[in-house]
Amino acid sequence: MRRYVAAIDQGTTSSRCIVFDHQGRIAGVAQREHEQIFPRPGWVEHDPESIWRNTESVIAEALRSCGIGAADVVAAGVTNQRETTVVWERATGKPIHNAIVWQD
Repeated sequence: MRRYVAAIDQGTTSSRCIVFDHQGRIAGVAQREHEQIFPRPGWVEHDPESIWRNTESVIAEALRSCGIGAADVVAAGVTNQRETTVVWERATGKPIHNAIVWQD
C-alpha cells in the first residue's frame, strides 16, 4: 500500500484538494470554484450543497489524477472559510438557507 496525505481547502471562492506523496511532493491536485451569491449590497452567500458536492468532487478528482484510491490516504487535513456559517436541519441534514459568508 502506498501512503499519501490529502489537504482539503474549502475556501471563499473554491474547493481544492492537494494530495502529497511520502516525500511531501504534490502527487495530485484538483480545484473547483463555487458561485458567489450577492442577495443585497454588502451581503455574500454560498450554496452549501454546492460546496459539499464540489468538495467531494475535488477529492475524487485529485485521487484519480495520481492513480490512487481512498485506502492509500493515511491522513487528511481540512481548512475552511473563517467564520462562514450555515445552519442544517437536524431531521433532514439539509441546509435551511445559504451559508452566510465571513465577508458579509
